[in-house]
Amino acid sequence: MRSMSQTRDFYTPPAAAKEAPKRPQREIFSVSRLNREVRGLLEGNFPLVWVEAEISNLSRPASGHWYFTLKDPSAQIRCAMFRGKNSRLRFQPKNGDQVLIRAQLSLYEARGDYQMIVEHMEEAGDGALRRAFEELKQRLELEGLFDQVGKKPLPTLPTQIGVITSPTGAALRDILQILARRFPSIPVVVYPVSVQGAAAAGEIEHAIKTAAKRNECDVLIIARGGGSLEDLMAFNDEKVARAIHRCRIPVVSGVGHEIDFTIADFVADLRAPTPSGAAELVSPDRLEWQQRFTQLQSRLHTATQLQLKQGQQRLGWLSKRLQQQHPGQQLRQQAQRLDGLEQRLQRHLKQRLQQHRAELSHVASKLQLRNPQRRIQQLQSVQQQLSSRLQRAFQQPLQQRQQQLQGVTRALDAVSPLATLGRGFSITCHHKDGRVLRNINDTAVGDTIETKLAQGRLQCKVTEIFND
Repeated sequence: MRSMSQTRDFYTPPAAAKEAPKRPQREIFSVSRLNREVRGLLEGNFPLVWVEAEISNLSRPASGHWYFTLKDPSAQIRCAMFRGKNSRLRFQPKNGDQVLIRAQLSLYEARGDYQMIVEHMEEAGDGALRRAFEELKQRLELEGLFDQVGKKPLPTLPTQIGVITSPTGAALRDILQILARRFPSIPVVVYPVSVQGAAAAGEIEHAIKTAAKRNECDVLIIARGGGSLEDLMAFNDEKVARAIHRCRIPVVSGVGHEIDFTIADFVADLRAPTPSGAAELVSPDRLEWQQRFTQLQSRLHTATQLQLKQGQQRLGWLSKRLQQQHPGQQLRQQAQRLDGLEQRLQRHLKQRLQQHRAELSHVASKLQLRNPQRRIQQLQSVQQQLSSRLQRAFQQPLQQRQQQLQGVTRALDAVSPLATLGRGFSITCHHKDGRVLRNINDTAVGDTIETKLAQGRLQCKVTEIFND
């Protein structure tokens, strides 16, 4: 199914008139398509434009976007500035403000409203001044007035400081207070000028040239307090910038607050964030210099003491060397040398004597080793050793035989009747034939019997026989 934007109107002739020429086709747009095409033409064919006009009908809905109308006495146009862009502004516009905007031409398709999408906004007067400021800055930078190579260094300890500023402004009071606190002995020359208004730039230029011509100061401070861009325009003047660049004296710019930048800041040899900061930069710190002098004094004292000590040491060394070169000293040294040679000779003779004694002792030892008496003693010692060995050789088998005999004797004693008698037993036999009685039937009453004990014998007569 085709959409409305794609619908075309075709004329269908009756059957009888098919030979007639065809009507041209018509392309029919929807409103949405038409607005979209117009929007594309506007955004594609117009670059970003700058417009200066008055704000009216300003609206700030909860989305954060801004909607307003820009108008002049003859016409007006709707505008939209989305949240991502308006959050970067440094001021809050209101109805009736004259502003300068940079915007893209567009069309709001839903209502067919011709409008501008704002990318940037600034206050109209300030914007013109800022454009002039940027143009001058770019031109002077291309000429090399801002190059760091040509910047002059500040003096470490200036003999006199020049200040170009308003004689009634707070900036001068701040500068003088800082200089008096940090190093009050340095004189200050004030070149009074206007720092605001139509004549200010010419006065500042003339003061710079006058200071350079007199050449009575080692460094110059150009200063004033903070203000708007219009208030600081005297320090954005091209003549002032070129006078600073041509000045042979180092120039420190202390104009406005830390966030303020002027052409004088870029051309000056050094920029300070505030007038007080400029005074801090050009003046040395008295306490630091006093501390440095104290350190130098201490170093000088140490170096002097070291030089004195080294001189004393050299004097002592030369005196000692003079004493060493004295004839009496030479004579004493020769006498000491003679004593030393005598001691060396004595030690040498003593060593030789000890060496000869050692050699003699060695020869005597060798002679003693070859003496026949020593050989005889050695042979006698060998004979005694052999005799002892022979004696031990006989004694050992004899002891073994004795031990064997003792063992056999103990075994024989263990089975000997005598051993039995020794334990309390006895042997009874007939007196006549010596027959051993083993039973009561081997004897009779009246027989004479003999009882042998372990020691001795008993001869007894049988008087009664018991049969137990």
